Amino acid sequence: MTSPLLQIFARADLSFEKGEGAWLVTSDGERYLDFGAGIAVNALGHAHPHLVEALTTQAGKLWHTSNLFHIPEGERLAQRLVDASFADVVFFSNSGAEANEAAIKIARRYHFSNGHPDRYRIITFEGAFHGRTLATLAAGGQAKYLEGFGPKVEGFDQVPLGDMAALKAAIGPDTAALMIEPIQGEGGVREVPNAYLQELRALCDQHGILLIFDEIQTGIGRTGKLFAYENTGVTPDILAAAKGIGGGFPMGACLATSRAAKGMTYGSHGTTFGGNPLAMAVGNAVLDVVLAPGFLEDVERKGLLLKQRLASLIDRHPTMIAEIRGHGLMMGIKTRVPNTDFVTAARDQKIIVIGAGDNVVRLLPPLIVSDAEIAEAVDRLDATCAALESEQAAKAAPGAAL
Repeated sequence: MTSPLLQIFARADLSFEKGEGAWLVTSDGERYLDFGAGIAVNALGHAHPHLVEALTTQAGKLWHTSNLFHIPEGERLAQRLVDASFADVVFFSNSGAEANEAAIKIARRYHFSNGHPDRYRIITFEGAFHGRTLATLAAGGQAKYLEGFGPKVEGFDQVPLGDMAALKAAIGPDTAALMIEPIQGEGGVREVPNAYLQELRALCDQHGILLIFDEIQTGIGRTGKLFAYENTGVTPDILAAAKGIGGGFPMGACLATSRAAKGMTYGSHGTTFGGNPLAMAVGNAVLDVVLAPGFLEDVERKGLLLKQRLASLIDRHPTMIAEIRGHGLMMGIKTRVPNTDFVTAARDQKIIVIGAGDNVVRLLPPLIVSDAEIAEAVDRLDATCAALESEQAAKAAPGAAL
């Protein structure tokens, strides 16, 4: 039967009926270990009781009023984010792309309010992914995502990641900001060196431009800190977050200093659904868990455990795995076979992993994953490698092509 859904996703022939912590369950009871977490969204796993209680309680009271009125839980959530970060103000959206759109507009408006409307260009870095709107596609700059959608939105320049000479040459009198992911997610779990980020901060200060961190994947505890910038010794002026911030409920946020956001006055930006009572209730519930004493330290510990366990796979399967990369519970396996084949083979072993650029497979388990589940995941990835090796050997055997 032809699906009525717009056919833009290459979906696996698999669906799930329910989830429990780090596990997904099909309608016939098959259990899959979820090391994708809905692409880093289900930060606290599936059906977390505190999140379920927060959402159902709020759903019985009030869903939506619009931003024409005060939303007390939104004020509370914003204050908690401000108290736990560099920021002074927060704008809530429905997605990461919208959070990045807000970041772009804040940066441009900052210069406009300072009497420099000509300073509107944003420099980004090759391999980046910032969203699917026309502006965030232009910010990412990847041709495969831009093809067929007409002229690229004006105002974005890309430079190679790590090429300081190219970056310095790209900064001009019309540059408003630099925008970067501290770890490129879609780009292949490529961790940007702290020294490079520190140079970016110095360049921004030197030229009077703003530094934007896209922490849509890295934020809300993914790296063992609430935000990854805390690992770097660098403080941005603007930060976009989403994915894990709602624990599975659609939600994004743009954080900024009051200085950076000075141009955002009444009517300069807006949203219908962003910051609605349902999202705010869940967002506060997520922070209840993530900011509890010892939680982030335990994520950091589990990230090191996962990385150590994964490193042993290289020794056992050197023809399958080239490199382990990443930080915290945002890990990448650079494979020597097509990563699409690896993802499929892993699914056969009942573990969910996600492909990325640079022929990398991402591991993004929920932050509540246990040590035993990490060990189980590595065992299943070991079996995945063994299955692929057997398949390669069978193809290479004499007469295999007959």
